[in-house]
Amino acid sequence: MPRESKSAKQARAIEALERIDKIFPGTAILLNHKNVFELVIAVLMSAQTTDRQVNKVTPLLFEKFPTPYALADAPLHEIEDLIKSLGFFRTKALHVKESSQMIVSEFGGEVPHTMEELTRLPGVGRKTANIVLNTGFGIVEGIAVDTHVYRIAKRLRLTSAKTPGQAEFDLLKIIPQKYWSQLNHQWVQFGRAICDAKKPKCDECPLVDICPSAFLPNTTRASKKKA
Repeated sequence: MPRESKSAKQARAIEALERIDKIFPGTAILLNHKNVFELVIAVLMSAQTTDRQVNKVTPLLFEKFPTPYALADAPLHEIEDLIKSLGFFRTKALHVKESSQMIVSEFGGEVPHTMEELTRLPGVGRKTANIVLNTGFGIVEGIAVDTHVYRIAKRLRLTSAKTPGQAEFDLLKIIPQKYWSQLNHQWVQFGRAICDAKKPKCDECPLVDICPSAFLPNTTRASKKKA
């Protein structure tokens, strides 16, 4: 296959975005939350876990510990008990407590609103920070690249990066900023419904004619690295 020019790749990426937008319009986040602090904690806990499962534990967690101050002082074993149905719940419980402590001690109980400050919170990488900035503060600084976005970007050959974090910077170079805010929400839904990790539904896919990986027997899978 001849090397694709940047302009051709960008045109194909935009076409993919436009087609997915027709199927999954809007940018509503699927994690339930009442404020930015709850959003941070919910997204932090969503790594390698379904939104549905996170939405089952957050009401109990925030009912008992409704503020950063309450979670900062909460016994770790109680947080673990409340979120034990989640994957990697012990690590997540520690990050929840430590992030709450940092929000209290260094940010006066308010969730910070810059990429640099957010990514200082334990367990918060660029993916989580991008979602919080976008959904919580209306700030669009990057693209939240989770396993779904990474998988789709790899299959569309928009990136050859070895990690989701590296893939974000490839996507930022070719995707116009006006698409950044909607991309994660829409591609997550597209990944779940059609571009599945193990059994992609290429015969139903609206991108089949512009996807270099369509119907390939060993379709590229996304890394499970934490973002």
